[in-house]
Amino acid sequence: MSSLIISPKNIKELQFVRELLDKMKIRNKLLTAEEKEDLGLSVLMSKVDRNKKVDRNTIMKKLK
Repeated sequence: MSSLIISPKNIKELQFVRELLDKMKIRNKLLTAEEKEDLGLSVLMSKVDRNKKVDRNTIMKKLK
């Protein structure tokens, strides 16, 4: 099943949508900012080309 992401404008709108979903017995979950960030990172990681290799020195230079 597909998912739907909703970004309400304010807290009042968020509460309304959640109450509506609860009354309709539709499962819903509130994501924290950290969870949204983790989802974004996982999407980016899944699109990475894993065939190319980078040597250790290049990585260390970027991290400095």
